[in-house]
Amino acid sequence: MDHFRYRDRILHCEDVPVRTLAEAYGTPLYVYSTATLLHHLRQLQQAFAAVDPLICYSVKTNGNLAICRLMVENGAGVDVTSGGELFRALTAGCRPDKIVFAGVGKTDAEFRTALENNIFLFNVESEDELLALADVAKSMGKSANVALRVNPDLPPKTHVKTDTSVKGVKFGLDIETILDAARGVLGNPGVKIVGLHMHLGSPILSTQPYKDGAAKGLTLVEQLRAQGHPIGVLNMGGGFGIHYRKQEAQPAAAFAEVIVPVVQKAKCRLVLEPGRFIVGNAGLLVSRVLYNKETGGKRYVIQDAAMNDLIRPTLYDSFHRIWPAEPPAGFLAPPEDYEADIPGTVKQDVVGPVCESGDFLAKGRALPPLARGDLLAVFSAGAYGMSMSSNYNSRPRAAEVLVDGDKHRLIRRRETYQDLVRPEVEV
Repeated sequence: MDHFRYRDRILHCEDVPVRTLAEAYGTPLYVYSTATLLHHLRQLQQAFAAVDPLICYSVKTNGNLAICRLMVENGAGVDVTSGGELFRALTAGCRPDKIVFAGVGKTDAEFRTALENNIFLFNVESEDELLALADVAKSMGKSANVALRVNPDLPPKTHVKTDTSVKGVKFGLDIETILDAARGVLGNPGVKIVGLHMHLGSPILSTQPYKDGAAKGLTLVEQLRAQGHPIGVLNMGGGFGIHYRKQEAQPAAAFAEVIVPVVQKAKCRLVLEPGRFIVGNAGLLVSRVLYNKETGGKRYVIQDAAMNDLIRPTLYDSFHRIWPAEPPAGFLAPPEDYEADIPGTVKQDVVGPVCESGDFLAKGRALPPLARGDLLAVFSAGAYGMSMSSNYNSRPRAAEVLVDGDKHRLIRRRETYQDLVRPEVEV
């Protein structure tokens, strides 16, 4: 997390102490670093520059309009997976010709909205979807540009719930049948197959799956062209891993090393759909300690962020580094290894107020002594944090803040109790 640093044991986001943000905006609070967001985007732009890629920021990872605008203003397109995300992309000022629409269950209404706005590309995931899109486009007197999503049937490579390219998942066309589906729409005026798409899963820490997937993709590009389809796009999706524990992730250049040569050989335009790689390590969740508790031989720190704020630990068994925003004297800030035995710490579960045993942010975590009112920082929370949050237990969702140097601004206000009931009161 390039621009989150402890100075004299005080955690800063760029040049702003986290305590200043918590006092100004309350907790739980999502805090994002402008410099880190742009640093990661530019890493991708530079690593893949040889093939002039269209880098489409994946809205599902974090759809805040301020972050989407920042991406668009700095050269990115947008990857969307729903009509709502398409609305966000357009509202953020993204040009339609830089929008890619993915997802296995697009509706006719979503097809129409996307076609009306003349988006760049539809990633199509089944034969039924391909035919439905063709029918909608023909009814509008249009032809939709399509990239067929292939499931390349690669070995498991990440968590089972986020591995999207193993046999039997709902994503993509089977590699054994994709050519049959493509052949079936030759000459269909409603669709034009111009690309091949694959998304391997996320987060992926090795470049080997991309090397293997790209090789299979190159063969399919040649076969699709032989059928008569004008393939000019190779979309390799996203999924590049980030640092959650230590420094386990690969740099953008490592992924470029295995993808770029295949793109050049295929003579295609490269599309990428990164999200986590850009925003994951650009955000943290700040919470405030409410109580300490010991029961049944276990110790708990109860704080005001819950599974409805950050569901990744309970949904995916995900690991997020956690450390006090202002640790007591004598403690490293932060330790190099959060999973090691740290002298002076006590192992405890970090839990929230939600009425579920699954409401935790960490289990058995070594932490310094914590007192009521202390601030905790949950790192690497920029991706799939706020975007997967909910109002479970009728908890208002957190506020979001964007920091730029020594300046900070609210980019999403904290929800109120009135927000929770407004759709019900209105009817």
